[in-house]
Amino acid sequence: MIKWLLAPLILLALAIGILILLPSPINATAWQPPKAPAMIEVYAPNQLLDAAELLGEDKIDGPEDVDVDSQGRVYGGTANGKIVRVLKDGSVETVATTGGRPLGLHWDANGRLIICDAFKGLFSLDVDTGTLTNLLTEVDGVPLVFTDDLEIARDGMIYFSDASIKYDQKHYMYDMLEARPWGRLIRYNPATGEATTLLQDLYFANGIALSQNNDFVLINETFRYRIIRYWISGPNAGQHDVFIDNLPGFPDGVSSSGRGTFWVALPTTRNPQADNMHPHPELKNLVAKLPDFMHPKPDRYGLILEMDETGKVLRSLHDVDGNRYPLITSVQEQGGYLYLGSLTGNSIGRLPLP
Repeated sequence: MIKWLLAPLILLALAIGILILLPSPINATAWQPPKAPAMIEVYAPNQLLDAAELLGEDKIDGPEDVDVDSQGRVYGGTANGKIVRVLKDGSVETVATTGGRPLGLHWDANGRLIICDAFKGLFSLDVDTGTLTNLLTEVDGVPLVFTDDLEIARDGMIYFSDASIKYDQKHYMYDMLEARPWGRLIRYNPATGEATTLLQDLYFANGIALSQNNDFVLINETFRYRIIRYWISGPNAGQHDVFIDNLPGFPDGVSSSGRGTFWVALPTTRNPQADNMHPHPELKNLVAKLPDFMHPKPDRYGLILEMDETGKVLRSLHDVDGNRYPLITSVQEQGGYLYLGSLTGNSIGRLPLP
């Protein structure tokens, strides 16, 4: 009997020993996260997202970012590399395939859809012919490892994020655990083909949005729970500061409402397990060796915020139970509706503007 009891203990000890001896895929650093804000007042939970309509349900795989054309057709980039379009009758058609993982989408002044593909770089798409043009695969001699989100200014300049120059989209959890600044903000001039790194050393550079006057651009630092503001014009041009800090979740997509406010998508609320690990780099190095299913997991929660151009949060919309539209990665206001995207969902959400 004792032998039978000892056998699994010996195997467990061997497994732990091997795990400790294996090299870690990351080189974590310590970080002390701020205490998460209480979910009260403007962050108080509600059921406003329960009213979301699901477009293309079970026909779309992970529409991480979404946008709407002048005809009211809704576009999304899917996990299997497709750019899909939801027609007014609810049917879904494939417009193009990038061969990678399309994330951020935005229309330029010529009616082309500009696409950030996590693995392939920056694309331009003629949605009428399905013709894809690759615009960029590297900037300043550094490959685009995790091309993420974009916004287009009135002068045609494209501002976009490279979330991490070290870890690609399949390994974003390593970036979170390592807690080092591998992200960057880039400006691309489509008229000249020139691209410039405006900011680097960002902690997972994610969503991008421009102010109503196009005098500053916002960029989300997902794994620091904050949003950075980079000034494009005015007396602070070329400088940056913190727009809002210590958010109640992980900020992903951010977009302009066109009304002088911003919408911010937070795929999930703060994770106490992750926050508690951050001050302990050796623990994080060890966790990074574990299989994916043993890494910290997001709660199924739906959350978006609206804030003004000073960084004041005006309201929050919740799906507390995660039963309607959780894990929201993007939100786009158009024609009296909010269109919602999700990295893992099977539909595009559409919510009448509350």
